[in-house]
Amino acid sequence: MRAERVDHPIDHDQAVDTLRRSYAAVPTGEPVRLAKRTSNLFRPRSAPRTPGLDVSGLNGVLSVDPTGRTADVQGMCTYEDLVDATLPHGLMPLVVPQLRTITLGGAVTGLGIESTSFRNGLPHESVRELDVLTGSGEIVTARPDGEHADLFAAFPNSLGSLGYATRLRIELQPVGRYVALRNVRFTQLEALTDAIAEVTATRSWAGEPVDAMDGVMFSPGEAYLVLATFTDAAGPPSDYTGQAIYYRSLRQRTRDVLTAHDYLWRWDTDWFWCSAAFGAQHPVMRRFWPARYRRSDFYHRLVRLEHRHQVAARIDRLRGQPARERVVQDVEIPLDETADFLRWFASAVGMNPVWLCPLRLREPAGPGSARSWPLYPLRPGQDYVNIGFWGSVPIAPGAADGDVNRTIERRVSESGGHKSLYSDAYYDRDAFDRLYGGDTWRAVKDRYDPDHRLTGLYEKAVARA
Repeated sequence: MRAERVDHPIDHDQAVDTLRRSYAAVPTGEPVRLAKRTSNLFRPRSAPRTPGLDVSGLNGVLSVDPTGRTADVQGMCTYEDLVDATLPHGLMPLVVPQLRTITLGGAVTGLGIESTSFRNGLPHESVRELDVLTGSGEIVTARPDGEHADLFAAFPNSLGSLGYATRLRIELQPVGRYVALRNVRFTQLEALTDAIAEVTATRSWAGEPVDAMDGVMFSPGEAYLVLATFTDAAGPPSDYTGQAIYYRSLRQRTRDVLTAHDYLWRWDTDWFWCSAAFGAQHPVMRRFWPARYRRSDFYHRLVRLEHRHQVAARIDRLRGQPARERVVQDVEIPLDETADFLRWFASAVGMNPVWLCPLRLREPAGPGSARSWPLYPLRPGQDYVNIGFWGSVPIAPGAADGDVNRTIERRVSESGGHKSLYSDAYYDRDAFDRLYGGDTWRAVKDRYDPDHRLTGLYEKAVARA
């Protein structure tokens, strides 16, 4: 039987009209912010003086087309809600960022990544078209070609400086009911990067297909690739939403099975491994920690409270402990530089574990090379590894807060890599423009936000405006 498109009862036009009215109500010269309940940003920002944009009606799935394998979604729709709408059809987005409350608009304008990125690239590469509220207050539909192709190309990594997505049409892919996992251990980083190259080229390992791939480095002598295969036939699945903790299973199991739903959110329950900072991994506390609060958005609320009240920092001072620098970053390093970078990071920064997520810009189905994206210019045809590290380090005597992050930025650039902008950044403007397509951004900004009502990209990412 032919699967028909499924429409969801949402008054999208009214929601867009409400958004436009709230934008028009922001006084000229005042900063423009979204009024949203969740955020996955890790940089503090100045407090807004005016109400945020009303996006309350833009958080749903508009339709799913199982035959065409596409979905129309609103800009504030979370991946959690989208996955709930697509899995019943045996489908998932081409890339599902690992935290439940990341929004579709956020993943496109701020970038996202996950274990299918070695074959599907980044979330914005599965977008066929999107409607954008521009700085001029107009709604335009941007596609890869046509009148607004410049906005389509510059929107990824623009962080709301060029406008806000109200609707996106994205591609979907088939997924089985289960995901079979192989946790492959490596004691040499060059062997790990060789394996990444082989899986990326062949989409298989040891004779078995690989649909998704990520990994963890606990130390330069102990790292794991998690090779995932989508399947409808598998043994009883594991459950890491209770007492068991997913990242620890990599050391304990060589084979594992998860439901497709639990695989997509395997990292969310414990925010990778960062829930340990709140005591949520202690066996006794975990037993009494409500399951509904074992979620990344709840942990992020705790982090925001700490930013505001500095309770832990005050306790450290009372104990005579040095102040700490937040080091929360995701960086893309070329595959052939990854082993050296990981060894340097382990020695110079010393945080562990770190997340490893291979990445290659998506290649078209037909003849031709992958397209590049000017505000985050990864090289087409180049294999990268996203390296994620999230925590803090003591500020050494005589050092300043931010020195470790600046050192990492320099090393990333020396390695030919790029750094995501969801957290702290310390580049000067010339370096920032060189790394993040400054000339292209300014040209698109002048066209779609001629009065520069929306905060600039550098001001958002570095000046924390």
